[in-house]
Amino acid sequence: MLEKTYRPNEVEARHYAQWEKSGAFAANGSASGDPYTIMMPPPNVTGSLHIGHALTFTLQDILTRYNRMRGRDTLWQPGTDHAGIATQMVVERQLEENGISRHDLGRGGFVDKVWEWKAQSGNTITEQLRRLGASPDWARERFTLDDGLSEAVREVFVKLHQEGLIYRDKRLVNWDTKLGTAVSDLEVQQVETNGHLWHFKYPVEGIDNKHITIATTRPETMLGDSGIAVHPDDDRYKDLIGKNAILPIVGRTIKIVGDDYADPETGSGAVKITPAHDFNDFEVGKRHDLERINILDANGCLNDGVPEAYRGMDCFEARKKIVAEMERLGLVEKIEDHQHAVPHGDRSGTVLEPWLTDQWFVDAETLAGPAIKAVEDEKMRFVPKHWENTYFEWMRNIQPWCISRQIWWGHQIPAWYGPDGTVFVAKDEAGAQTQADAHYGTQTPIIRDPDVLDTWFSSALWPFSTLGWPEKTDALERYYPTDVLVTGFDIIFFWVARMVMMGLHFMDEVPFKDVYIHALVRDDKGQKMSKSKGNVVDPLELIDQYGCDSLRFTMCAMAAQGTDINLSEARVEGYRNFTTKLWNAARFAEMNECRPIDGFDPGSVTQPVNRWIITELMDREKDISGTIEAYRFNETANALYHFTWGSFCDWYLELIKPVLIGDDEAAKAETRATCAWVLDQILKMLHPVMPFVTEELWEKLGTNRQSALISADWPEFQDSWRDPVANDSINWLIKLVSEIRTVRSEMNVPAKAKIPLLVKDANGTTLERLNTHETAICQLARIETIDALDGDVPKGALQSVLDEATLILPIAGIIDLDGEGDRLKKEIAKAEQEMALVEKKLANKGFVEKAPEAVVAENRERLAEYTAQKEKLTEALVRLKSL
Repeated sequence: MLEKTYRPNEVEARHYAQWEKSGAFAANGSASGDPYTIMMPPPNVTGSLHIGHALTFTLQDILTRYNRMRGRDTLWQPGTDHAGIATQMVVERQLEENGISRHDLGRGGFVDKVWEWKAQSGNTITEQLRRLGASPDWARERFTLDDGLSEAVREVFVKLHQEGLIYRDKRLVNWDTKLGTAVSDLEVQQVETNGHLWHFKYPVEGIDNKHITIATTRPETMLGDSGIAVHPDDDRYKDLIGKNAILPIVGRTIKIVGDDYADPETGSGAVKITPAHDFNDFEVGKRHDLERINILDANGCLNDGVPEAYRGMDCFEARKKIVAEMERLGLVEKIEDHQHAVPHGDRSGTVLEPWLTDQWFVDAETLAGPAIKAVEDEKMRFVPKHWENTYFEWMRNIQPWCISRQIWWGHQIPAWYGPDGTVFVAKDEAGAQTQADAHYGTQTPIIRDPDVLDTWFSSALWPFSTLGWPEKTDALERYYPTDVLVTGFDIIFFWVARMVMMGLHFMDEVPFKDVYIHALVRDDKGQKMSKSKGNVVDPLELIDQYGCDSLRFTMCAMAAQGTDINLSEARVEGYRNFTTKLWNAARFAEMNECRPIDGFDPGSVTQPVNRWIITELMDREKDISGTIEAYRFNETANALYHFTWGSFCDWYLELIKPVLIGDDEAAKAETRATCAWVLDQILKMLHPVMPFVTEELWEKLGTNRQSALISADWPEFQDSWRDPVANDSINWLIKLVSEIRTVRSEMNVPAKAKIPLLVKDANGTTLERLNTHETAICQLARIETIDALDGDVPKGALQSVLDEATLILPIAGIIDLDGEGDRLKKEIAKAEQEMALVEKKLANKGFVEKAPEAVVAENRERLAEYTAQKEKLTEALVRLKSL
């Protein structure tokens, strides 16, 4: 017997352990079903479950469970990413607490410590994914530093180097002075900062008292200037193009060049060019062959390339000294307050420096060509489609990809250097040594490059390296290319695009057919979640409080394509009520002996209400499977919710109560069997979204089940079971009862009061339906009698139209008409008052422009609600006045 209350905390761990132990998650390469593959975006090994994970992994699990039930050989490939910088920082902090630095341990000792940490604490995220109900093939779990994946990384690096697509070069990178490494663009956080804009005057060479004014937010970088750019069409400066200016403090001459990068409308229209310390300046410098003068060291201090008085200073100290010197020289035109974005490292929190340094790069432009064409030729599609524009924008403007990092944890670059700096690239030291000996003509010592690869380099190989590449494995043959990648928009370039480039280059096929880009989860006010705002929602806390299924259903219900999710705890609580509704429906079925019957034939049922629910079920299954396959998850949840709560619980279970307590044993037996069968189909369709409660009910309600629900087949129906006549008849009954309930509610008719129903102008079909469903109408709509009316409508009766017939409800003696009129007028006045307050706010241009977008949207929603409320009340008052 089912407990009165569903207790998810007692159920979830038990069922998950059973699933995993039984091998229910495992792909089966020998299965007859077509393969279906999803690559799990590997979460960082340092990570813990956040609300974004809850969304993306819920959606992936829905697709996995659905296709598994459809009989496909489903592989959801799990794994974690070694997360180079993030992991190194975690372990370094632990060492610092004991007064130890990584340098005390040396590279080998430190890497051993990281592996120790990974063994003890590095699997937190995968355990938390289990709490979310994720069902990947855990037996195939991979880690981006596994031996097999490391072999794939070395293979790719060596091949791309041989093809000239990996090379070493001196270019600008985002340099983190605290961590002492280059970082990727993804690890750059732009921080709005209140600073200053200094307008400096640079003397023009050879023209007395002639200056050109530039504006800068970083005076310290002027010591590395090698040019000034002005727009070629700017009349103020046309005559200066080709001339030189004299760099103050330093004294060297720098070229004045014409370049479109200079904006005549911004500042003075003249821009100082520092190619070694600004990404835009680097490109201008390339176009005009300007010198790249590096004035910083790895710690962010000024180096020997600047005048002696400034050497060794950090940037902020040097800035003060330079400004003071420019003021002393009379070369400061003005200083303005200025707010601007300053790049910070998201891990270290320190200001990042564009720094000119020797690094390893991938020729991303060459690799991008086929990746662009693959989307243009629709070999791979983005869902929603508009994200392909973001993909194209990035790919068509792609820059060389810096893949080297100056840390110790990660894939060490397979490159060795000879005494003169000659580089030898090989999969192992023996291969590099052979190359070196051949090059020098004698056995020569070589030293390995200390750098490691960008984490995204190994992640880019994920769709095929996890399947055994470079070996030609059966798994690779069967599961590549994959079916879909589910991920967020923020890594389209950093991960998605790179997987496409690598997949095409090494596998000659795109790595996935579809890329579903899900929305961002925001707080209930539409703000981005952050620790600093204190609005971060912990999914594990929601699971503890409301159960995993409630959170999963919320994620699914709110995952509308192209729309961010504004998550509130109230929504999760609301879907917990849905779980309760399902549980109570199952208890009702159990208490009324509605048990699954072996060999039940839905085509044999005769009761109209049973034929109706089967027809409705068939229609909704088409909606549910269609929306899952189209990645319209919110529509999936909507169809599941309305069929389960509305059609089944609110209507079907109510309509069959008279049958279940009646004397017709044949009708009773058929209805019990139908109810149990339909409930089973509901559990199957809900299972991908709500796996735990459905598995529990499947287990408790059925005896001799052939399998657990996770391994059951998706519902399949025969078209002959559909009964349009019964469907139309019962849906008419539902509309009739709903209309009467609405009118009763609007008029404040007491719930227990029974009233007569008169029907005017009804055709033969309606009269037949009234006769057939008389008992149900009287019971569900609290109707005393049903009669046809040929004459005039009696005074004090409400009227409503359903199809061709007029429904007449005499209520004059049941409610206080005058009192009800006064109540409605007061409610209308109250709604109008609320409308006026909100309208005044929205009419305020300052409010609309300055208030957060979510607040404005909330007020517009409130206005729409009050307007609808007023219209409904007004309609009720008009009805009342017509009595």
